[in-house]
Amino acid sequence: MFNNRLFRRLSGALISLLALYFIGIFAHGYFNDWDPAEGATSLSPTQVSSQSPVPDSTLTFLIWNVGFGGLGAESDFFFDDQGMWYSGSSMVRCPKPLVEKNIQGALDLLKNAPTDFILLQEVDEASDRSYNIRQYDAYCQVLPGFSATYAENYHCDRVPIPLLEPWNAYGKVRSGLGSFSRYQPSEVLRHQLPGKYPMPDRIFQLDRCAALHRFKTATGKDLVVINLHNAAYDPGDKIKAIQLPYLRDLAVAEYQKGNYVVLGGDWNQCPPHFRFDQFTPDLSKGYQQGNIPDDFFPENWVYAYDPTVPSNRKCRNPYKKGETFETLIDYFLVSPNVQVKKVRGIDQGFQFSDHQPVRMEVVLRK
Repeated sequence: MFNNRLFRRLSGALISLLALYFIGIFAHGYFNDWDPAEGATSLSPTQVSSQSPVPDSTLTFLIWNVGFGGLGAESDFFFDDQGMWYSGSSMVRCPKPLVEKNIQGALDLLKNAPTDFILLQEVDEASDRSYNIRQYDAYCQVLPGFSATYAENYHCDRVPIPLLEPWNAYGKVRSGLGSFSRYQPSEVLRHQLPGKYPMPDRIFQLDRCAALHRFKTATGKDLVVINLHNAAYDPGDKIKAIQLPYLRDLAVAEYQKGNYVVLGGDWNQCPPHFRFDQFTPDLSKGYQQGNIPDDFFPENWVYAYDPTVPSNRKCRNPYKKGETFETLIDYFLVSPNVQVKKVRGIDQGFQFSDHQPVRMEVVLRK
């Protein structure tokens, strides 16, 4: 009887401690939650270009989710594997030498690949997961003479997952969209995307946004370039179903003014009619990736991607060709007055990120 009483007391004390722990982390998150303003807010370039307007010539674009420097080929990721409760054998944070290797790989590509417009996602600034390396500043330094803007979309003082490993928590995150151009924008707007994760998950999730850049062109019209990173970990694409109409209305309204429009980034959805398991059909068990509906954007808008090169791999395990599931969720969408000349996925074997860059050449129709 004494042992039973002691067991009940110890069990009660443990349950009380767990309850206090969970109450504490969620209360801290709730009262320190970053809540960006709805709609559009103005951003100032942190680096400027002397070139304007955009010339009447072939223009090149590059998109890349750089994976905050922590998701190179050697990495697995606990949230893709074990989930939010514990890490198991998976990484919460990639070792610092690998983070440095991944960031250097991105820097080498940017400074050696001549491009007019560069749209990056998951660019960290002072995050525990990437050892507080100021990645946006590093990208600015290898792109002298480029205009540069930063649109924050992840601002959390402490992401507490894995929940059962407080000593191993993900920690502070400051991350966002980095956009670079040879030409100086006349306006930059951060558009807070609608759609929220359920509580309490939303406290520790990204506050998704799109960064709209307006450039004057030699034709007198504006070129509108939108850097985007839509919702992930979104079963049934319920949040993306709220975000996509916002992006469509924004883009179509600009086109109806006579402007040229280019959207690019990580859609976290496949393009219309593209099979999500096209590259690795035998490895698709446990994975699902939705498509943007084929009639969602008006007729003659063009999805531009390279169907021969996967742009994303899943991170349950370190990358091995032929053993890791691959898909395509990074691409461009252009208005009917933009002619796509070439699109090429840059196959790096996922050395530096769980995404691969995509490069596009276009001309603006007169």
